[in-house]
Amino acid sequence: MKSPLVGYIILFFGVFALSTSAIFVKVADAPAAITAFYRLLFATVMLLPFLLVNQNNRKELRLLSKKQWGLGLLSGIFLAAHYVLWFESLNYTSVASSTVIVTLQPLFSVVGGYFLFKERFSKGAIIGCLVAISGSIVIGWQDFQISGQALFGDILAFIAAGIITAYFFIGQHVRKSLSLIPYSVISYGSSTVLLGVFVFTQQTPFFNYSVQTWWSFIGLAFVATILGQTIFNWLLKWLSTSIISMSILGETIGTCILAYFILGEVISLQQGMGIALILIGLALFLIQQRNNE
Repeated sequence: MKSPLVGYIILFFGVFALSTSAIFVKVADAPAAITAFYRLLFATVMLLPFLLVNQNNRKELRLLSKKQWGLGLLSGIFLAAHYVLWFESLNYTSVASSTVIVTLQPLFSVVGGYFLFKERFSKGAIIGCLVAISGSIVIGWQDFQISGQALFGDILAFIAAGIITAYFFIGQHVRKSLSLIPYSVISYGSSTVLLGVFVFTQQTPFFNYSVQTWWSFIGLAFVATILGQTIFNWLLKWLSTSIISMSILGETIGTCILAYFILGEVISLQQGMGIALILIGLALFLIQQRNNE
């Protein structure tokens, strides 16, 4: 990555693509596990040609160590668990609030980055992180006052946030020595298998879904996963999990806007204030971290 600015531009493109996730999930008329299964199945199928056609990718896959295979499969387990919990949370709480809670990854990534990768954060960066997180709390606070059902959805999303942070930490470690396509195929493929087994044990039908739902699965795979999640996997070779996790807070903004235009969900004054806080905190964090490097 020759230019940090280029990296940040690509990062925010990935965040925008990822912000479509909740919309596709809400539009899809299917159980959470089925939605996650087809999202990762279709994403794996889309990436397979790049693995099979490229000689370097095939060679790298053959020469993988047991440790690399283990970490790749472990990342797939975390990714599968994350999607099931997050998609399930959307059955209990609003799109905006679920996305807000699940993007509280900085709470985990800052602590994990400090202890696992010896990352150091300036006071300004910590303040920026807290400001951005407070913006997320402002947006989601109303759910804590609506009902126990909404609170249950928020708790599921919070657990999903911790799990996806662990996934990114594994990626940050593995991507130092493993190319994007082999890592992504192993991760997405193993997640697909695990989700398939889970769906089978739940006796959930794999087929008989509407055309709109199938298009939602494809949208999740191509837009949210290939153009979103996979971009994050690529950037993990140069950017830390804490930076990527902080940037993903911007997903809330994109999701709120898309939910307004597509689902008719109103952006309240409270949500508007939260969005402003997220933008201020995110800008402060990235600027401070950049100056600290």
